[in-house]
Parts: sequence; structure tokens; C-alpha cells
Amino acid sequence: MTTQNAHRADFPALRREIDGQLISYLDNAATTLKPRPVIEAITEYYETNGANIHRGKHRLSEEASDAYEAARVVLARHIGAATNEVVWVRNTSEALNLVAAGLDLPDDAYIVGCLDAHHSQLLPWRRVGRLDLARVDGHGRLDRDHFRKLLEGRPQVVALTHCSNVTGVVHPVAELVAEIRAACDAVIVLDAAQSLPHQRIDAHELGVDFMAFSMHKMLGPTGVGCLFGRSEWLAKLRPLSVGGGMVDWVDLDGSVDRRIPFRFEAGTPPIASIIGCTAAVRYLEASDGPRRHQHADELSAALVEGALARPDVRLIGPPDLVDRIPIATLRLGDGVPTGEVARLLSDSHGFMVRSGHMCAQPLVTELAGGETLRVSAYLYNEVAEIEGFYQALDELLACMAPTAGTGARR
Repeated sequence: MTTQNAHRADFPALRREIDGQLISYLDNAATTLKPRPVIEAITEYYETNGANIHRGKHRLSEEASDAYEAARVVLARHIGAATNEVVWVRNTSEALNLVAAGLDLPDDAYIVGCLDAHHSQLLPWRRVGRLDLARVDGHGRLDRDHFRKLLEGRPQVVALTHCSNVTGVVHPVAELVAEIRAACDAVIVLDAAQSLPHQRIDAHELGVDFMAFSMHKMLGPTGVGCLFGRSEWLAKLRPLSVGGGMVDWVDLDGSVDRRIPFRFEAGTPPIASIIGCTAAVRYLEASDGPRRHQHADELSAALVEGALARPDVRLIGPPDLVDRIPIATLRLGDGVPTGEVARLLSDSHGFMVRSGHMCAQPLVTELAGGETLRVSAYLYNEVAEIEGFYQALDELLACMAPTAGTGARR
């Protein structure tokens, strides 16, 4: 597949072939591929250093510690935060669990969430309080009237999703934050795992109290997530884990926690991966600009238009291009084995896509009624790949038509 996309050469995985044909990676909402600068940064640490951090005074430990903390500085600047407001965790799920457990909410705490939440922004809150979910319309956009109605109950926490990993809808979080502040004194916790890879977010300007995201969805290594927290809220938060690295002093009578953010980072972290995050953020910043956003709009248009042009699939999400990222989640016809389609797209055509409920089962059940196929594009993808995906899907559905039942769910 020929392309003029300058980014593709930076991603070694895209040179992989299956049965003689180059792969097309379209599962970016799950995780993105890693550019060579990220891979090189990780390799350099292991080849030239490998020491632990914040544990010793020798040269290697101090160099590793400096590189580790430099990554925190780079990421903090990227999201408009102070350095001590950035906590390294394993992933978005751990970040949200840290907040839910660390707020020490009363057992009867009232919490408002959204139906399109990822399980990671739903299950932790269900565990610590009484959770009500704001409805969405048939295209996955938030029912603002219902959201305002729930705010009348004066929740102690409002758990927002910036962008759905199913519909690709980007919610107007700044407007929602203003409504929350006018209605109640809730802690606002934002899941930005899907939105931050596609746009810069200034956490303070947005007005949230906490924001969680994962680096592996924005070109960084797996095993690294981030929790932004306003310093006044982090100071109140109880650590989820305790142990080495998060204390200043331990004796037979007790212990003294370190200052924020270090009190939340117990044990040896994924040092190499966090150092690699510096390269990921710098790569994104270097590629940021009008052309990248125009390219994302072109990918979104190809995804939406391709779905709407096919009577045997149903698009789960809005049929327009307003406030969305390049995601298309498809409901195939009754009787079509979605997981088998995903496997055949991979093994026979080289297209890597996701099947299932997308870790957002309440939403998928509400809007699709069953398993779905998700296609998600990123900066190294091309419109030609989207077109090729739909052509391959047409071939597979045509082969399955005799056993696919009566057709698509409309």
C-alpha cells in the first residue's frame, strides 16, 4: 500500500507482513504503535544504565532519577499542570481506582457518571458509593437534560468521560464542568484516555479536579498511566499502595509519607517505560498542528461515510463529523460472528481491528444490542487503509451471507 504519510516510516511495526502483505493497524483506541524515538529511548536506558531511581547516590542511579523526573516535567507541561500534580501509575484504570479509593467517601456517597463510561470509570465508583449514570441519545451524545437532573441530587463526585471509546464522541467537558460547579460542590474526575491522544488538554483551564489517561494510547510504552490531580486534592488523597519509595521515615511506631506526588508511587516503577514517555510526548508535540487535525478529520470522514454506505452494517455513534475522533464502531448483521470477522480481517487481509463490547458493555448493549467491530485510526493511518478495510469487510460479509440470518440490524 503506497502512502505519502511521513509518520509511517517512524513505526517499525508497520513494516510487518502477514502472508506477504503489509499489516494495517486500526486498533488504536486500544493501544497505539510506538515510534522509533520511543523504542530508542527505552533501549538506551537498558543498554547504558539500568539502575534504580531515588534509591542511591551513585552516578547511574542519579542519571536514571534525573531522566525519570524529566519525563514528569515534560508531561506536566504538556497538560498544563505543575510537576507535583502528575502521578505515575500503571494505566488509566489504576489512576481512577486511586481516586475512588483515596477520597475516603462515605458508604452512601452519591456519584454521577455517564452511560458511555469505560468500565474503568464505572466499576471503581460503583464499589465506593451509589452511582447514577447520565443517559445518552441514540448516537451516543450526552442527554444534557438528564445530566442536569442528576446534578440536582448534589453528588459528591461527578465522573466524566471526555471521549467515548465506542462512539468517538467528544463531550463538551468545559460546559459540563461549569454546570457542575453551579449545581454542587462535587469532585470532578475526568477520563481522558481517548481524547488526550488526539488533542492537547490544559487540565487547569478545563477545570477538572482529577484527570486520568494512559501513555500507551498516545505513542508511549505500555504499563504507564498518569493521574493529574490539583495539588490541594492530591494532598487529601489516601495512597492506594504503601511500601518502599513513598515514605520519608519508618520506625517501630509509624511512618511519614513523602510529599506529593511521590507518596503515591510505591515500589520500583517501570523506569525505562517512563523515560520513553518523554520521547512520546515530544513526538506528539512535534506533529501537532493544523495538518494533523485535518488528517484526523479525513480519517473520521472515511470511517463514517464507509459505514453509512453499507446496508449490512450499522454505525454505532453519530452519522456526522462534529466533535468526534476517528473511531467507527459497527454492528454487523444478525448471525454474523463478529469475532470471526475480526480474525479473518487480520489473518486473510492484514487489518487489525477490535471486536467485542469494548470494555463499555452497558453502552454497547444499549446502542448495539450485542458484540461490535471497532475500527480506530491514528496519525500514521491513511484514508486508503480505511477504504481497504471496508472492501475486505464487504468480501467477508458476502461470503457469510448464506448463514448470516435475515440481514443487518437497522
